[in-house]
Parts: sequence; structure tokens; C-alpha cells
Amino acid sequence: MQTDCISDQFEFEALAGRRVIAAFDGGEMTSDAGALLLRHTDRAIGLFSRLAACFIDRRDTAKRVHSVQTMLAQRICAIALGCEDLNDHDTLRHDPALGLLSEGLEPKRADCARLAGKSTLNRLEHAPEGRPGRYHRIAHDAAAIEGLFVDLFLEAHKAPPREIVLDLDATDDPLHGHQEGRFFHGYYDCYCYLPLYVFCGRHLLAARLRRSNIDASAGAVEEVERIVGHIRQRWPRVKIVLRADSGFAREALMSWCEANRVDYVFGLARNERLQARIADALCEARRQAQVAGGPARLFRDFVWTTRESWSRRRRVIAKAEWTRGEANPRFVVTSLKPDAWGARALYEDLYCARGDMENRIKECQLDLYADRTSARTMRANQLRLWFASFAYVLVCAVRRIGLAHTRLAVATCASIRLKLLKIGAQVRVSVRRIKIAMASACPYQNEFALAHARIRAAAQ
Repeated sequence: MQTDCISDQFEFEALAGRRVIAAFDGGEMTSDAGALLLRHTDRAIGLFSRLAACFIDRRDTAKRVHSVQTMLAQRICAIALGCEDLNDHDTLRHDPALGLLSEGLEPKRADCARLAGKSTLNRLEHAPEGRPGRYHRIAHDAAAIEGLFVDLFLEAHKAPPREIVLDLDATDDPLHGHQEGRFFHGYYDCYCYLPLYVFCGRHLLAARLRRSNIDASAGAVEEVERIVGHIRQRWPRVKIVLRADSGFAREALMSWCEANRVDYVFGLARNERLQARIADALCEARRQAQVAGGPARLFRDFVWTTRESWSRRRRVIAKAEWTRGEANPRFVVTSLKPDAWGARALYEDLYCARGDMENRIKECQLDLYADRTSARTMRANQLRLWFASFAYVLVCAVRRIGLAHTRLAVATCASIRLKLLKIGAQVRVSVRRIKIAMASACPYQNEFALAHARIRAAAQ
């Protein structure tokens, strides 16, 4: 609420003998003209309508002002544009660019804006499971939402690839309140959730919210079984490789992979037995490092089993490295055969590439606020995680369809937002058209024009 101490105009240092003043009185203007690209991209991939089909709307149709599809489009695009809080929507509901996501130019009721406010969106997120309440009458189908991520991944390919690599990882989602499922995690030294992510390259296939008082691999078998089954319905002959760190080198997951024609490359936690197995290689690496005056590494390939936890002998790749005056051994367990992948290539080219997934998680968590899980219940927080994940999918579709071979081809979601979506514009509405007059000094006009042409072609 505006107070008397806030001026309607702001005066700055004069220039060339003229006063410089500013005010929030520009009328129908927006700082989010790039929302048009997001709206255009949705036409190409059909995200909002298909996501809305995963919800059950039990509201009275005679009193309903904003459809579920409009609310979902509003929520996801706002996250992509950098407005992750529900409180932001009491102002954003009047934004003329975001308003183009609504069903019409004029709201259904004179006392309402074209888009929903924070209270309506809050009821969308906090609907309890089971019978609807008085104020929460919109439910969602979790299985259908999870399946939509995989469908969008499959449709992003014109032809089935010969081989795909699925990356699994768990990360911390710090909590600062008393949310349901809150536990202290010793490794991350905080109260947090422990969401499980599954990526294939830049494509997000799963984002499952979990409590943190569990093993990192908990639920991985069920998640992988669901995703692999979905993929093979469309691509029955594709070769699938799972890749993850040592937190996923568990008997249950490896046995499932071996029984279902899925290969795997998992990090393997080192121990005294494993280090003793490559003691000679570590000594040789130390000698080479002393001669060369720098780090040295050797690789060993052998068959291994644990004393109790593994049900069979498996191939292990060992990196015997001497660097900075000390040993740095690393181990990988895999089902891939030596004739397909040699020890060095498997470790350096295949396994180490999983580090790129960390960048994808950072885009989700930091650029698109997937860690903003401040609701009371885990059900609501899971929905917030999915909204942020769909914002990631939407921005990735802009990058994949519209920005290939441009200077933004590998830009992060935050860079795409800053350079292509956050564009100032004046909105003029006439009888025949809606004109978005964007800033003439925008330095990324060529990329915007190319993305528009490519996305428009893909949407036809």
C-alpha cells in the first residue's frame, strides 16, 4: 500500500540543463515482452493444455473466472520470467504481456483481472488429496504429470536415437520452516528435502520430492522402471545406459538393470579392499608423477564383488592417480563390456560426463527456483517443484527450437531470461490488433527474430 512518504515522481541529477524525472505512470507497459516467445513455444509443444488435462477442476463453472490452463500458464511463465513467489501475482495479474496467456482480452467479471491473484493460485497448489474442501476444489493426477515429462522428452526427437544416457542424482533442497517431511541431513548440514532428478542431456525426465532421512538411491528403481517402460513403449529398440555417482551403486538397482537390458555406469565408493587391489598401480602412478613433475594416472580393469551386498561379480574400472603429492584413487562399476568401452575411455569420456548434470540441476534449483518449497505439505511442495521443472522444460524448448546455432544456443535459463525474455515494451490495444512495441535498443533483436520464426514454423 502506498504511503504519504512515497513520491509520485522521482527526480534525478539534471542533464544538459534539463530536469530528469521518473514515475510509474507509463500505462500499459511491461518488462516481460519475451513472454510472447514462451506463449509461442507452448503452441509448439502443447505444454499448458496437456498439463491442464492432468488436473481435475471441481469448481462451479458458473462462478469460475480463471481456467486451470490459464492459471498453470501464468504460474509457469512467471517462474520462467523470474517471479517465483505467489505474492508477485497480485501485481503480475495486471501485466499486459502475461495477460496474453489468458482466454480473452477482457476478464469474465468486471471486478477481476485477466489473470488470477495469489489467493486463487494458492488454492490451486494446496488442494489436499482425496475429497475436495470448500476452498480447495482443484485436484491433480501425479502419475499423469510425471508421464508428461517423458512424453515431452520423446516428442523433442524427430527420430529415435540409437542410444540414450539417463543421469540420476539427488540434491539438497534446504528448508527454513517446519514443512511436512522436514529432517536434518548430516552431509548437507541443514534441514532439507532430498529431491531425485533424472535427466537425459538437457532434457528433464523426472523431479521427485523426497524426505531427506533416506538413502540417496531410495525410490530409484521404481522411478527408473517407470521411465524406461515409458520410453520403450515408443522406442522399443533404443539402448539405455544409466549413469550416477556412488550413491546409486546399490544391488537392487544394478540387479534391475541386468534383468531389464539396461546398462549402467555408477561410481563406486572406495574402501581398503579396493585400494589394496590397485596398490601396484598407485605405486607406478607415484613414480611416473615424480619423473614427470606433475600428476599421473593409470587405469585398471578387473572383476569384483563385495563380501555380502552384491549378488554377483561385476566389472570395475579403477583410476589410480597420483596428484598434488598424494593418491587419488577412484572406482566405477559398470555392466558395459570391455570390447565396447575400454577402461580409460569409459571413465574419462562416459562417466566423467555426468558432471554436466550438476549444471542442469543448478539451472532448475537456482535459475528457476525449484528449491522454493516453502508450503506446509509435501504434496503442495511437490507441485511447486513440478511447476519450476515445467518452467525449465519450457525455456529449454525455446533454446532447442529457436536458438540453435546462435550465441544463445548453450546459454543457461538465467541468461535466456535476462537477454531474451526481460524486454521492456509498450502495449497498445486497438480494435484490430494488440501491438507490443519493444525497446528499440534491445541488443538481442536478431536472436529474438530468429527464435520467433523457428518456433512459429514448429508450431504449424
